[in-house]
Amino acid sequence: MYETLDRLLDGPPPGASERELVDWITRLEQVNCIAEAVQAEAAVRLEEAARVRQAEAGVAVRKLGEGVASQIALARRVSPAKGAKLLGLAKILLTEMPHTFALMKNGLFSQWQATILARETACLSLEDRRVIDHELCAPGPNGQPAKAVAMGLRQLENAAKELAITLDQASVVARAANAAKDRRVSLRPAPDTMTWLGALLPVKDSVAVFAALDQAANAARAAGDERTRGQVMADTLVDRITGRSTAEAKPRIEVKIVMTADALTNTSDQPAMVEGYGPVPATWAREELADAEVFVRRLFTDPAGQLVAMESRPRKAPDGLAEFITTRDAGICRTVGCDAPIRNIDHVERHADGGETSAQNLQGLCERCNQAKEAIGWQARPGPDGSIITVTPTGHTYVSPPPETWAQDPPPLSRAEFTLRDLLLDHTLAA
Repeated sequence: MYETLDRLLDGPPPGASERELVDWITRLEQVNCIAEAVQAEAAVRLEEAARVRQAEAGVAVRKLGEGVASQIALARRVSPAKGAKLLGLAKILLTEMPHTFALMKNGLFSQWQATILARETACLSLEDRRVIDHELCAPGPNGQPAKAVAMGLRQLENAAKELAITLDQASVVARAANAAKDRRVSLRPAPDTMTWLGALLPVKDSVAVFAALDQAANAARAAGDERTRGQVMADTLVDRITGRSTAEAKPRIEVKIVMTADALTNTSDQPAMVEGYGPVPATWAREELADAEVFVRRLFTDPAGQLVAMESRPRKAPDGLAEFITTRDAGICRTVGCDAPIRNIDHVERHADGGETSAQNLQGLCERCNQAKEAIGWQARPGPDGSIITVTPTGHTYVSPPPETWAQDPPPLSRAEFTLRDLLLDHTLAA
């Protein structure tokens, strides 16, 4: 088996035919499905082992299993939230959906397909979930393939929804009513200094919003507007939410931006950093600063351009130091693979263990990572270069690299230039 797998992972031989290449892709997809199934099995066994270890150490019952999802996330190089979802899915597959798990083990079903089935049956009883698992994923009569194998993702989702409604319509309706509580708006970076603004809304509201934007686009296009339909819809969305009258009007905004004095004064093209987005070209940053009223927060720097370490005696970081850490870490959780926004300012080396309340010993973490770090067996320490070294209960080590603002190394500045930097970064720039 290992010899065959090794040959498969070496890739197709030179001169392979098109048919052979398709067969190679098919076999690799099967291996991927099997690997995901085995990962799920390992995740469940890891949690079982951790719960036993924690129970023997006297951990409260309600805290048993704490930190396991974060270990899985680090091992699979995904966010802790994703790690928790993967662990939850693994437990469902192994205990409640045996036919779905069997398809994965046979290389016929992917983790995402299994996720769809688990998601669409989440509101059902265990018995009803197993009915759907059998109906869609069990082999047919006379050894025929399971129905789900031949379905596309949308077909699979619709089939699961239809069966769920048939089995327990009341639970599906109750779930839909409860889902409205999760409505929210999100923002994530997109390429080329753009962002994706998303909203999770009840279907009637989202359809109404889209219809209104579509109607505005139709009216504008009929009046001879040269913008594309998508551009009109996007501009109308911004106009109606912000109160901006036209696409060219300058919005009044506040944004936290980190850039050197040289970049700000057009004598350098060193990238700037916009909190909540990431690195942006210096030229773009200067243009945007000239196009809107923007308050640029001052970051203290030394003559070499490094952020100055700040420290405090209290256990809780003062507001100024907490803001410094949030900006230094670009507003993103420092855990490897986690993209969640910072919610807590955490001592890398615990305060109870003698850790200082200083910039070198503080990090920005999301709530999940902050809680996972407190589980028994977790250790962390700051590195001399601004990195953070985390050791999990299993002894695995993960290094979070220093933030970009630590890594910058511009040429030394004279005292006059340093003073100019302070003055520039303290100013309010208005159009």
